[in-house]
Amino acid sequence: QVRLVERGGESVQSGGSLRLSCAASGINFKLYTMDWNHQAPGKQRELVARIESSGTTNYTDSVKGRFTISRDNVRNMVYLQMNNLKPEDTGVYYCSVKAWGRVHWGQGTQVTVSS
Repeated sequence: QVRLVERGGESVQSGGSLRLSCAASGINFKLYTMDWNHQAPGKQRELVARIESSGTTNYTDSVKGRFTISRDNVRNMVYLQMNNLKPEDTGVYYCSVKAWGRVHWGQGTQVTVSS
């Protein structure tokens, strides 16, 4: 079965940096588009960064220039480098992949940014 495990969430001050990681198993990882999603307190989950199997990346406007998504197809890992963090980046970050007709989610990792 598909399994996604996120790590790296912490409490940081505004302007700080974090690197999130997501370990994937149960899929032929190199073939799949991988997403990072953010759920702020009291809000809906939203896509913030995507990396395709080709390595092409896309970002939501609010994180462009601050966040970088990358992947390691040998280790089956996807990363989210988060720089210049802002209080509005606070929330749970989820890794996801669409495989076999549905979206699979990890358990999430909490990021808290204090001003």
